[in-house]
Amino acid sequence: MGRSRGGLSTKIHALVDAEGRPIRISLTPGQAHDGTAAEQLLANLTPGTILLADKAYDSNAIREQAQEQHLWANIPPKSNRKGSFVFSAFLYRYRNLVERFFNKLKQFRGIATRYDKNPDNFLAAIKLVSTRIWIRSYESTT
Repeated sequence: MGRSRGGLSTKIHALVDAEGRPIRISLTPGQAHDGTAAEQLLANLTPGTILLADKAYDSNAIREQAQEQHLWANIPPKSNRKGSFVFSAFLYRYRNLVERFFNKLKQFRGIATRYDKNPDNFLAAIKLVSTRIWIRSYESTT
């Protein structure tokens, strides 16, 4: 996807539910800003949903999209942000569910080392692993 001094680089963006299971996944080049994938990931979310994201997603466009969709954006403001927004540090602790999902992805060597250089194949491998994560979470509840 993207090329850097070290070679190909890719960012994986994920939207997970309250159980840490992936709902939507997208790829962007490594040099692209994180906010470029946000519009696609946030499309068609249920009104009243709480959006937990890190500082990289703190932009006016993402906050406006969340407001238009009646989502509550709990995003910590960047240090250079002018103005203030409502932010709950208590709710932000639950963002670790996304980090746990990425740690589960890294358990698969082909994903962690990115064996597939074709972005479509790489995304398909991520979705295959995500399906396995869903199945495992279902098996643990029954």
